[in-house]
Amino acid sequence: MHEAPWLTVLGLGEDGLDGLPPASRQVLERAKIIMGPPRHLSLTPDTAAQKVEWPVPFADGLPILTGFRGRPTVVLASGDPFWFGAGSVIARNFEAGEWTALPGQSTFSLAAARLGWPLESTLTFGLHAAPLTRLRPDLAPGVRAILLLRDGKAVAELATYLTETGFADTCLHVMEALGGPRERSRSVSLTEALLGGFDHPVCVGLEVAGEGRAFPKASGKPDEIFETDGQITKRPVRALTLSALAPQRGEHLWDIGGGTGSISIEWLMCDPTLTATTIEPRADRAERIRRNADTLGQDRLNVVHGTAPGSLGGLTLPDVVFIGGGLSNELMEWLHAALPEVTRLVANAVTLESEALLAQWQNKLGGELLRIELAQASALGPRRGWKSAFPVVQWSVTL
Repeated sequence: MHEAPWLTVLGLGEDGLDGLPPASRQVLERAKIIMGPPRHLSLTPDTAAQKVEWPVPFADGLPILTGFRGRPTVVLASGDPFWFGAGSVIARNFEAGEWTALPGQSTFSLAAARLGWPLESTLTFGLHAAPLTRLRPDLAPGVRAILLLRDGKAVAELATYLTETGFADTCLHVMEALGGPRERSRSVSLTEALLGGFDHPVCVGLEVAGEGRAFPKASGKPDEIFETDGQITKRPVRALTLSALAPQRGEHLWDIGGGTGSISIEWLMCDPTLTATTIEPRADRAERIRRNADTLGQDRLNVVHGTAPGSLGGLTLPDVVFIGGGLSNELMEWLHAALPEVTRLVANAVTLESEALLAQWQNKLGGELLRIELAQASALGPRRGWKSAFPVVQWSVTL
């Protein structure tokens, strides 16, 4: 570990040096290397420091930055580097004693101040390097959100996406170069957003309105939001399964026998810190899972086309495992031998053979067996009766 930080992550606003406190100015003056995107570098004064443009993609800049180790270096970032910024990436890749941070005023704070919106009840999204579909789970009439976008053209793309999802009455508050001499704010309709020209950097405040479908926040999302060939854990059973999986912040799920991907996708919807890998042996279903995840804003789902346990060996170990298909004694033996003892496991079975296997393993490892029997009212001649679904046996255990 180094005695003193050689690296400073400095939050810079659109007003450049005018908005910097004295301590941040001194750091810039002492720097031997200043690294950042071209727009930020243009806001800094001419000094003896070497100016280095951060390349695209962002990850390519980390080896360059590592090469400056030990020399006074400043990395320029927008506003608060730890709110959808470069700060967290640098913190993950360098030791704690190597770097320090001097955050500036975040774009979200400036936008909320312009709009008069309370940040504690306003959703915030960093979509400058993420797809617009990340919005989908949260789109509902009355929602307010502030978005960071890639560039001016992304405003029209946002308007198109909101129209396609049924929220065409949404009002967009487009704010350009907040905090600087070029600052400009406009409130526009989606039609006006499609026609207008907007300059980078840009953020948008959304007041969502329209007839689009809002997703419930509870587990057990409607079956209709998933593209499926019929191989799907139906909504009531899915709700019970998510309850048994009991996601906690930061956990990783293995969804074995993904089918439609509904379990792992709903898992990810529970919290942005959750991660998941789904394993599906059929190529067409693996592709369908990918489409569902992308459409529903869960593009971070890792989809593996393969069989279990054969495809499990090289994967990041899970905190929780769900088996929705492909249950076998071979799979259970592998999981029992390979996974840490604290791993939680939930398995659903429909066939008699799978039920028998779960009963054997429950007798061996303990845990809870639950039999789920559901029936729906349906037509029975001129009247109605109950139509039963196949019962599902669910085993929950901590290995």
